[in-house]
Amino acid sequence: MAKQSTNLLWCLARLGKDLNWWVKKTSDPVNWDMDGLSVIDPRQMGHILDSLDTLREYGLSLDLVDSAFIPLQIQESNADKTVRLIRVNETFIDSDAVLFALPDVLDEEKGPYAEFLDHITKLRVQLLNANIQFEQKLTVDELEEQVRELQTQAYTEGRSIHAFQEISDILEFVPEGYELNVDEESAEEEPPEDDIDIGEGFDLDTDEKIEADDTMRWDEEEDDSLEDPVFGGDEDLDGPHSRKK
Repeated sequence: MAKQSTNLLWCLARLGKDLNWWVKKTSDPVNWDMDGLSVIDPRQMGHILDSLDTLREYGLSLDLVDSAFIPLQIQESNADKTVRLIRVNETFIDSDAVLFALPDVLDEEKGPYAEFLDHITKLRVQLLNANIQFEQKLTVDELEEQVRELQTQAYTEGRSIHAFQEISDILEFVPEGYELNVDEESAEEEPPEDDIDIGEGFDLDTDEKIEADDTMRWDEEEDDSLEDPVFGGDEDLDGPHSRKK
């Protein structure tokens, strides 16, 4: 069964212009900071789990993977790309349930999600050193420094860093000028297009004609605010903001 380490029971999330899910409200607003809090959708989580398979031979801890995220499922959905997600007792490893994943960032420095990021960073370094002939072995500090540079650039541009991107930057990291000649076919597969039903009345493959540009954003002229309260009395919701590291 999934852990119950926090009092969070539900959250309200909205599909942003970047086609990622951002948390707007939780049942535990006192302890959870909404500033740039993101939630990973089922397809993104499936892609992450596929990518993590390459780290199993280097000592991947499945318990750390499961404890890093709070499992959520859709309870209600709105046409304004807003969903209410409720916490469920499920696991991400070897589960058939369609789950959203909220990183457990209650303690950003020492919590389960931070421990997970540290864990996969160390394992990625091991994988790279085992498969690339560096002049000097790659270190954890070097990988973290280069990932931080990407994050700093995003913050400078006023962009929030979604958890899926944060994890992908680690799992897909290869130093500039090198190639990784290891079989990562499972990690490179595209998330499934049609076989995930994330909730009645809501489909990630919406009927809207969304044309992706370089930044995968919708028309900038579209109003990103919610004009009406949703789910019975919730106040208006703001867009995502950057969460500083």
